[in-house]
Amino acid sequence: QVQLVESGGGPVRPGGSLRLSCVVSGITVNPYAIGWFRQAPGKELEWVACIGSSGEATYPSDSAKGQFTVSADNARRSVYLQMNSLNPEDPPVYYCAAQYLCSGQLTSIKYWGQGTQVLVSS
Repeated sequence: QVQLVESGGGPVRPGGSLRLSCVVSGITVNPYAIGWFRQAPGKELEWVACIGSSGEATYPSDSAKGQFTVSADNARRSVYLQMNSLNPEDPPVYYCAAQYLCSGQLTSIKYWGQGTQVLVSS
């Protein structure tokens, strides 16, 4: 059973930075792309970054590329999301997901993590 567990969330000041981690377990070799999504209460999920099965980073927009950096260890069993310039309007719950390919389409997702919360406040 593949499991994804996020960590690294917590409080951060406006304009601050935080690094999230996603650990993938239950498989020896990770064939999946690992994406990061975020969500505000009552809003749709927003795709922010992804690292593909070949290790390439993909972002949905230039603004996301400027705010986030996705990286991983060689086996892509640990995937990281560096977040900069956080502000209180940013959606607070971040999820990692195992995807068939890097995409913002939810149909591309095979497994989800449980989420980690980022609280941006002064």
